[in-house]
Amino acid sequence: MIEELNMIYDDFRTANEKSLDRLKSDLLKIRAGKATPSILQGVMVDYYGISTPLQQAANVNTLDARTLTVQPFEKAMLQEVMKGIVNANLGLAPQDNGEMLIISIPSLTEERRIELVKQAKAEGENCKVAIRNNRKEALDMVKMLKDDGLSEDMMKDAEGEVQNITNANSAIVETLIDAKEKDVMTI
Repeated sequence: MIEELNMIYDDFRTANEKSLDRLKSDLLKIRAGKATPSILQGVMVDYYGISTPLQQAANVNTLDARTLTVQPFEKAMLQEVMKGIVNANLGLAPQDNGEMLIISIPSLTEERRIELVKQAKAEGENCKVAIRNNRKEALDMVKMLKDDGLSEDMMKDAEGEVQNITNANSAIVETLIDAKEKDVMTI
């Protein structure tokens, strides 16, 4: 029985790690007014008919604190890269100089900062919901073990362990959201 419980805990931790990785990825896309290549992380480009991540089709660099440059590996791909950035709905307007794209990151207004914090908190809440769903699945698995002969005490201990893992992951979510809020609100 202990082996089965450890397997349930491991599966639960793995599912929560995936949820946390997804949150971290989503938070990277919320820009804080500073130019970082991670802003373009989720951008996909049509590379000769194949949807390809931007980083595999172009070099993304920071020119200064408010400017990104995107230089495609092939000059013919310049328009496709521009189209991919515009279609990503990041609110960025790339300028084409014939060799590369130059993207100016506008400074954020107070309104926009508050909006981005709300967006970050919503992403955090989505992650917490995913963690709670994972908890429900883990508890359902524990209850199935009870039907297979798991003692009442072991079941209570297992439920407590699942809740401890849930609490730890929820605390991580809070830490990530607080850090993002601080980053966004810092001028």
